[in-house]
Amino acid sequence: MIIGVNLGGTTCSVSRADDSGCIESTIAFPTGSVSSTLEAVREATASLAPGPAPRFGIACGGPLDSAAGLILSPPNLPGWDRVPIVAWLVEHFGGQGYLMNDANAGALAEWQFGAGQGTQSMVFLTHGTGLGAGLILDGRLYEGTTGDAGEIGHVRLAPTGPIGYGKEGSCEGFCSGGGIARLAAGRIPGHPSPDAKEVARLAAEGVPEALAILQESGRWLGRTLAIIIDLLNPEMIVLGSIYTRSGQWLEAAMREELAREALPVPLAACRIVPSALGESLGAQAAVTVALYALPAPN
Repeated sequence: MIIGVNLGGTTCSVSRADDSGCIESTIAFPTGSVSSTLEAVREATASLAPGPAPRFGIACGGPLDSAAGLILSPPNLPGWDRVPIVAWLVEHFGGQGYLMNDANAGALAEWQFGAGQGTQSMVFLTHGTGLGAGLILDGRLYEGTTGDAGEIGHVRLAPTGPIGYGKEGSCEGFCSGGGIARLAAGRIPGHPSPDAKEVARLAAEGVPEALAILQESGRWLGRTLAIIIDLLNPEMIVLGSIYTRSGQWLEAAMREELAREALPVPLAACRIVPSALGESLGAQAAVTVALYALPAPN
C-alpha cells in the first residue's frame, strides 16, 4: 500500500495507491497552519485505511532535508520550520516514508506516467504557487550534492520586480502563481488583489489588464526557459499548473522571448509542453516518491 502526501503552498492532498502506483483514491484540502494541515493529513490518511505497513511518499517544496525527513522553512509554507514529517507519519501509522522536493517528484511522475515518457533528458517546472525544476538527465533523476538542484525560481532575472523565493526580480517572482498575483496587485480595476486563477479567469473574459499581466509573465517565463535550454539542452520541458490553465495567454510572449534569448539549435530540439497529468499531478508525484525511494514488498 502506498500513501502519497502532497504538501502544496495552496492545496494539499493525500492519496492511496496500489504497489504499481495506480491511484485509487485522493482527498484534497486547503493548506492551513502547520497544526491544522497536519491534522487534516492525519484524518485523510486514516480514512484511506493505510494498513499496518504503508509506504509514504511525501512531496513538498524545498528547502528540505530529505535524508532526515525534515521540512526546512519553504518560502511558500510559512511556519513549517524543521517539521519532521516522515517521523510524524511513521509514528502515527507505521511503515516507512520518504520526503522529496515537489519539483523532483513532479519530474519523476511526468517521466514515468505523463508527458515525459520515453525521454532521456527532461526538465519539469512546477509552475504553481512557487517555481522549481526537477531534472531528468541522461535517464535518471539528478538531485545535486545537497538535493537542491533545479531551484530555478531563486535565479534573479532583473534587479527589481516581484519578490519570489525571497529574492526581488527572481524567476519565481515573475513566473509563479504567487508572482502573477504580485504582478496583478492594483492593476485590474475592481479586482485589487486577484490570485493567479482569477487573473486567468479575467483574461478568458477578455479583460485587457489581465491579458497584459499574463503576457508580461509569459515574457519572463520565456527568459527562464531560455536559461534552462542553453544550460541543459533537454529534449523536453514540461510545465505544471499555471501553464496547464493559462498557457494560451502565456505562450505567444514566451515563444517570442525564447526566440530572442535561447540558442537556436537546442531550442529547436526541445519540446515545451503542458503537464499531461494535469490536476492529478500533485497526487501522482507524491505516490511516485514512494515508488522511487522505497522498495516494494516481496
